[in-house]
Amino acid sequence: YTPSHPHPKPGKASLTYSKPIKSPCLRVCAVDGRANICRGCGRSLKEIAGWGAMSDAERDAVLSGLPARIESLGDKASAKEEALGKIREALGD
Repeated sequence: YTPSHPHPKPGKASLTYSKPIKSPCLRVCAVDGRANICRGCGRSLKEIAGWGAMSDAERDAVLSGLPARIESLGDKASAKEEALGKIREALGD
């Protein structure tokens, strides 16, 4: 690259950047044994493990169900208001 030629030459690999994956993760990873969901974000272990491989639509479907899961945990939710805010943010609400 040079200032007069900012684009890569044909055949040269260029770096591409993708948007970050939206996530409800609060880094409060503790699974409730009865509900089998994370007390921080409300996702199941299977959802957490497969999060990166899901499409945006699949993630949105999971995200839209998380508030009810967080509510169902009641006092067992680690950071209820923070979790609900993070979920709203991830959904773009």
